[in-house]
Amino acid sequence: MQEFKTGYKIALVDGGQAEILRKIGGGGQGIVYEVIMEQKRYALKWYTCKLKNQEAFRENLQSNIEMGAPDDKFLWPLFLTLEEEGSFGYIMDLRPPEFSDFSDILNNKVKFSSTEMVIQSALNIVNGFRALHRKGRSYQDLNDGNFFINAATGDVLICDNDNVTPGDQKNSGDVGGKPGYMAPEVFRGDSHPNSLTDFHSLAVILFKLFLRHDPLWGADHERAPCITEEREMELYGTHPVFIFDPNDLSNRPVNGVHPNPIKLWPRYPQFFQDAFIQSFVKGMQDPNARLHDNEWQKILVRLRDEAISCPLCKRDWPINKLGQKGPINCVCGRAYSAPLRLQVGKYSVPLFPGKKLYGCHTIDGSDDYNTVTGEVIMNKNNPGLWGIKNLSLDRWEMITPGGERKTIDPGSVAPIGRGVSVTFKELTGKITQADET
Repeated sequence: MQEFKTGYKIALVDGGQAEILRKIGGGGQGIVYEVIMEQKRYALKWYTCKLKNQEAFRENLQSNIEMGAPDDKFLWPLFLTLEEEGSFGYIMDLRPPEFSDFSDILNNKVKFSSTEMVIQSALNIVNGFRALHRKGRSYQDLNDGNFFINAATGDVLICDNDNVTPGDQKNSGDVGGKPGYMAPEVFRGDSHPNSLTDFHSLAVILFKLFLRHDPLWGADHERAPCITEEREMELYGTHPVFIFDPNDLSNRPVNGVHPNPIKLWPRYPQFFQDAFIQSFVKGMQDPNARLHDNEWQKILVRLRDEAISCPLCKRDWPINKLGQKGPINCVCGRAYSAPLRLQVGKYSVPLFPGKKLYGCHTIDGSDDYNTVTGEVIMNKNNPGLWGIKNLSLDRWEMITPGGERKTIDPGSVAPIGRGVSVTFKELTGKITQADET
């Protein structure tokens, strides 16, 4: 089928029309156009390939349109077109210009503003799929082409949602996924994609985001002069070996060939490394051992809590330094004593200027990782005095080690000091040294 020209009008199932403005891009399945409908611009994905079970595929798309997006992070199908010359398409919102292709981030063409924004984007990816799975759907084709990320804010948009399928049913498009992202049982043909294979693909996405490398590309991959279909099946299907498998050293990253994982893996604390080991060792053999999206959310919130930067030069520190005793030495030459921490519920947050508290820290039973409720600030006139500014709508209560009580209204500041307790509505936290509990 020929490409549509500017001005051509596409009829929609609901009776409306979309006018072609320009071609945005294309891929194996089809072409994406910018279109206009009722003075608003959208994206149109038009299928140029022959789809298997096309009628069932259309019905599933229509069902997803009627269900609506599970979360505002999805560029969800909004309208279905009528068929033309045996093909069709669907309308979705356009990607805003401040969002970049995930592949450009992986290739270092676009850089995050801070480590905190890397973690924020990971949280948004995980929470998007958590919302999808809670709606009783599975994605089934998760890969690096499914995300747009705002590197300045960590905001995420998830696209190409046409293979989203109810429950763990086989998708009507008969799509298995993309090599390197597919779970081994799908690669071997032993299973169709489902929610458990989504969890494998999600772990791959997160590994690539933080380590900028494929979790299975190591010495085994380099020993193959040519990656044939047979060799690819061995690497990804029948004998996948995680590059940091603690019990199998055969597929370690190669010095001079795989610099990113060699440099970045030691940067992360043990609990974060263990999450990937769980995903790519036990999870390779037993799909039920894979980390679910809600487990990843808890791990990433903890990782964000541990991420700090130098108040002087603003450089990020290796996150795992917070587990060490004694002073922390920044690359700018400034040394910091081990930070005081806020111990609140299951969280332990190091208190440094710029460190934020979220709803999950200060609201009992909340998993809101997005709403900022407090922030550590530095006194402008006396940089040695730090405090937690109340950015919530609730009154807090502070108790000093001597028993003095003070109300901290919204906008006010609770001074930071060892032994100070702060009650955030129902939750009470205590400020301690790093090595105290």
